[in-house]
Amino acid sequence: MRVRLAEAADASSLAELRVRWTEELDGPTDDPSFLDRFEAWFARESAHRVTWLAETDEGSPVGMLNVMVFERMPRPGRATGRWGYVANVYVVPQHRGAGVGGRLMETLTSYADETGLVRLVLSPTARSVSLYERAGFSGDHDLLLRPCGEVTAPGAGPRS
Repeated sequence: MRVRLAEAADASSLAELRVRWTEELDGPTDDPSFLDRFEAWFARESAHRVTWLAETDEGSPVGMLNVMVFERMPRPGRATGRWGYVANVYVVPQHRGAGVGGRLMETLTSYADETGLVRLVLSPTARSVSLYERAGFSGDHDLLLRPCGEVTAPGAGPRS
């Protein structure tokens, strides 16, 4: 298994993972325009996001994640800070528990350290909390949060 930066040519593999994720949550879907919409989104977002793709040794996509990088407004006499919002972390069910998520997180946190991000922020699911805790995330922080948007189903929150 390897984790590498995703490129424009990987949009179809990332879209395939997004379809699998959606179908895992919501059941079968039929959206003939999805690949075109995903490719357009990926092209637009690539200027602000860094995306990694996890693949088997044979090149099959098995996981992904991205981080949206935000740069703070400059202040006189201070360096400009950058931080990242971690999103779209997904590993196909057959590869969960085999270290794919850990490798993705290791790649992300190394990138954050090497590029000088001051923090990484994410919104975990209950199932993913232990993965993020193993990668050094904690709930101890000084951030305030205001959830926005409508709930789509009883007991469900907004999805990314």
